[in-house]
Parts: sequence; structure tokens; C-alpha cells
Amino acid sequence: MDPLHDVLTLVGATGHLSASMEAGGSWAVEFEAPAGIKFNAVRRGRCWLRLDGSADSLPLVAGDCYLLTRSRPYTLFSDPEAVPVPAGPIFLAATGGVARAGTGDDFAAVGGAFHFGERARTLLLDALPPLVHVPGAAAEAATLHWAIDQVDRELRQQRVAAGLVAEHLALVMLIQMLRHHLAGAAGSATGWLAGLGDPVVAVALRELHQRPAHQWTVAELARAASVSRSTLAARFRAVVGRAPLEYLTDWRVELAADRLRRTDDTLARIAQLVGYGSESALSVAFKRVTGHSPRAYRRLARPR
Repeated sequence: MDPLHDVLTLVGATGHLSASMEAGGSWAVEFEAPAGIKFNAVRRGRCWLRLDGSADSLPLVAGDCYLLTRSRPYTLFSDPEAVPVPAGPIFLAATGGVARAGTGDDFAAVGGAFHFGERARTLLLDALPPLVHVPGAAAEAATLHWAIDQVDRELRQQRVAAGLVAEHLALVMLIQMLRHHLAGAAGSATGWLAGLGDPVVAVALRELHQRPAHQWTVAELARAASVSRSTLAARFRAVVGRAPLEYLTDWRVELAADRLRRTDDTLARIAQLVGYGSESALSVAFKRVTGHSPRAYRRLARPR
């Protein structure tokens, strides 16, 4: 199995486009901290992006895309001397699906948001930097803009199952952004996402995801990766930040949490499916990872 596919499926990623924005002249628009994970694509012109709490601004040009993974206010601007205006009223006054700022239309961008299930922060978002920038010259950018064009066309024409098509295309956009991040982060980042870019660690991750209920040993994973036991253990911890079997415990707990949310399976059945020999063994691991017993977690996740 592909670990990235597994995690995106588990966190229930969905996405949508919001109103596009046009601007010109000297302008600055201040956005509140987004509820979801914000993304934008610059279609025309240029501007700068400044995240709240950051001293530096990121220059953006036509073709560039970015993903904001933290709930932090941010500002888009053409002129650092321009007084920022709140984005809320501008987008409420949007006409024809286009919000406008400044004077003119030499700048245009389209954006939206991704939304995830409750465990997304732990599983995916904490492994990402606050800002993922995909330059227009990157190979992934062409696919991003193609997907945005397709989503826009589907929603404007209101074809059969347009909403479903738009959701799947939004997921394509997210995957392309993550691919770009992984390609650029090789050797400099940690976490399971970074592990996907390491040829040794990636093999071990795929094995663990393919058979999470198997009673793995580090020696067995090392054989699959064609390295020594000590090499795999050291490399996995250095890249992922956890030992291989610690990662396996956390992944089994995530799989159990998913079943507790979605099914009426007994704890004994869930324990068997995710690789624990007893309900009590699952309960101990589950509480250590989530802070809740499986029964308490199910009550919280599925209120009557």
C-alpha cells in the first residue's frame, strides 16, 4: 500500500474552490485565519504573501500556487506601503464570483480550501511546514492549474455529479502540492512524509502499511529494505523521528480509531484486525496515543 494514499483516505480530505480575486494598482488584503487548509493559485500578475508572525514576505508570480497548513492570518499585497483592508467585506461584495481590490485587474488569483477529519493534524498537517509554495515553473504547477480550470468549468456548467468531480480534482491538487513538497524536502525534513522520500525508509513504510496487522520485527523490515537491522533502525528514527515499531503502534491506533468512528465492530474484532492479540492490549496502546480509552473515544466521535 502507498502510505500517502492511506493517510489521505483516513483523514477524509475534501476540497472546494471559493470566489476568485482580481486587484490592481496599490492594494493589500488582510485575511483572517482560515478554518480549513487554504490554497491559492496566481493566474495573472504578481503580489507578495506575508504570514502573520513572519518577518519575510514571499513573492508570487503568475503560475505560482501555495498551501497554508496552519490557521494563521495572512496578507496579500502589491505594495508594502498599502494599508490592508479586510478580506471579508470584499468577498461578500463579490460579483460574478469575483472579489475586487484596488483599482484595475492586472492581478488575478483563484483559491479554495481543503477540509479534513479530526485526526488530520496529527497524521498529516503537523508533518508539513506552515507554507508550501509551488512555483509556476515546477512540474506540478501545470497539473494544478489544469485541475483548477476543470473544477471551475464543472461548477459553472453544473454538469451531472459536478460536485463529486470537483472534490476529486481538489484531491488531485492536494496530492500534487504534497509531491512537490516531498521532492524539495528530501534530506532536510523529518516525519513520515519525509520518510517517503528516503529509499530505505520508504520500503519499510510501505511494508508496514501493506500489512499493519503482521507481527513485524525490525530485522524483518531490514531484510525487506536490503539493509542491516541497525542501519534501518537508525535511519528510520533519524528521518521519521520514531522507531519503526513505534510508528507501527501509532498507525495501528489510527486504523482502530477510524473503525471506532465508522463501524460498530467490537473492540475485540478491531484489535484482531489491526494486529493486537487482545482487547486489553489495544486499549493500552490506544490510550497512550490518543489520551482516551477506545470506548471513550467512540462515545466522543459518535455522539448520540
